[in-house]
Amino acid sequence: MIDPFEGLTSLQKSKLINSLESHIYKFNKNDEMIPTLKDKNIICILLEGHAEIINTNYLGEEVLNEELFENSVFGTDISNIDDIECQIKALDDCSVLIIDYNKLINIKNIEHAYYNTFIFNLLQILNSKLRNTNNRIQILTKKNIRDKLLAFFEIEYRKSRSRNVYLPSNFKHLADYLSINRSAMFRELKALKEENFIKIDGKKITLLYTPNI
Repeated sequence: MIDPFEGLTSLQKSKLINSLESHIYKFNKNDEMIPTLKDKNIICILLEGHAEIINTNYLGEEVLNEELFENSVFGTDISNIDDIECQIKALDDCSVLIIDYNKLINIKNIEHAYYNTFIFNLLQILNSKLRNTNNRIQILTKKNIRDKLLAFFEIEYRKSRSRNVYLPSNFKHLADYLSINRSAMFRELKALKEENFIKIDGKKITLLYTPNI
């Protein structure tokens, strides 16, 4: 994951935060973060902790929109967190930097090298998020669970050129990410394992075939 502050010294990071008049909010594990973060035109950076953005569909089911780790960037337009059906849950104690978008695009800031470095990093992160969104759309268009799993494996293989796929969290989050029933997913994973498509060792899935790329 790209560090939005990559290339900045501690002093430059502090100057950046002050110049953008940003604020740091603390949340405890299991806190609902939306009441604080649900505002217009903000960009957020998760400085510490682990959280997830969840939407509720028309059936009342929770759907994982995005999993957030340290240095994750999200916000009003980036992640649609101002949607009435959106929730942000702190899975651990979290620290979040909140930046007003209007402060971020202030033309006066371009005179500072650290600001330009920060903007470059943000653009890199947003490009990565766009690719991930397109990848997920590609997965969700598949009609059955096996095809969704195989599409997921192929995308992860393209990223690393490794047959070892490491789940960032757990199988529950994988099922949420693929928008499939967890029990049905486990049955399909078991079938793929028995057919020698994959090997499973904890959160590591080894592909025993060469994905189509």
